[in-house]
Amino acid sequence: MSLALKNSFFRHRGPVLAIAALTSLGASFTALAQDQSDAPPPKVSIAAAYTEEITDEAVFIGRAEAINKVDIVARVNGFLETQDVEDGALIKKDDLLFTIEPDLYEATLEARKADLDRAEANLELAKVDLARKEELYKRDATPESERDIARANELVAEAEVKAAHAAIQQAELDLSYTEIHAPFDGRIGRVETSVGDVVGPTNPPLVNLVSEAPIYVNFSLNEKQFTSVLEQVGESAASLAESNKSPNVHLTLPNGTKLDETGEIVFVDNRIDPLTGAITVRAEFPNTDRFIIDGQFLSVQIEALKPTLQVLVPQAALQRDQRGEFVLVVNDKQMVEQRYITTGDVVGTAIIVTDGLREGESVIVEGLQRVRPGVAVDAVVASEQPGE
Repeated sequence: MSLALKNSFFRHRGPVLAIAALTSLGASFTALAQDQSDAPPPKVSIAAAYTEEITDEAVFIGRAEAINKVDIVARVNGFLETQDVEDGALIKKDDLLFTIEPDLYEATLEARKADLDRAEANLELAKVDLARKEELYKRDATPESERDIARANELVAEAEVKAAHAAIQQAELDLSYTEIHAPFDGRIGRVETSVGDVVGPTNPPLVNLVSEAPIYVNFSLNEKQFTSVLEQVGESAASLAESNKSPNVHLTLPNGTKLDETGEIVFVDNRIDPLTGAITVRAEFPNTDRFIIDGQFLSVQIEALKPTLQVLVPQAALQRDQRGEFVLVVNDKQMVEQRYITTGDVVGTAIIVTDGLREGESVIVEGLQRVRPGVAVDAVVASEQPGE
């Protein structure tokens, strides 16, 4: 075959081969599409939205405050003779904490008692003198002025007896102050002085004492939060702290542990602070295990008095895009629908749905990556159904 004929052959052969290749590729795509249309719908696991009575909570930051706390200060001057308690010890009311040398105050008390004896003796002498002057005056044997002086001397002697009694009381008080006792149950801090130091009312405190059980937790609510709490619990500000109407209060410790004890509101301030726009609320807790410490910051949850019926779905069903949170719902025709919802608080492994979903509607919890809105699915009920 000549070169010219060969070139002519290949010029006509090329388009034919290309058309054949395209025809073959199209047939392959057609076959693939046919295979896909014949494929079974993807299998997904679903769970039904369910309702449950939920007790709503409002969460705030609170701070613990001891009901009683005091700095122990010496009320008399003297050398610290004994320290009868260890740093950080738990103590009971009236336990002996410290002793300040009592010798000086015992001697002072004895001196005041002697002063009383002298004053009483002077009073007796004044009475005798007045009686004699009264008798002489009746006989015109003494002038009236001397009788009056004797009467005044008796009054002075009576006043001196009263002053002596008062001085004894003061001396007894001073002597009693040489022993320092705990004014209430609690735990003491670090002792700030040593035996042998000179202590007195003008010196720094010897130690501080803090009661631990029960204990207060104070927290502040702004105007909007306070109004929401009142609406939530269905009470007025005046009745919020009443024992029979107070909502339950719970605490979460700094390590995330929720305290088992339940507190109750015992005080609501009578005004909004104009500087902060907040109102102070106080709850009281038994603090039996001493987990709450004075000055500690805690998470405070106020429970509504009555639970409300809420719609919940598993958190595994929840997805999010730029528009917001949504779930994929499987309808009665086994078709997937995208449903945007409004969510509330998390309850265990579920989440509250406040809008966009009804009880009984099925949401996909497994196989979400294999489906999209508008496709048919083979839905099976998840092995673990929430709310059961």
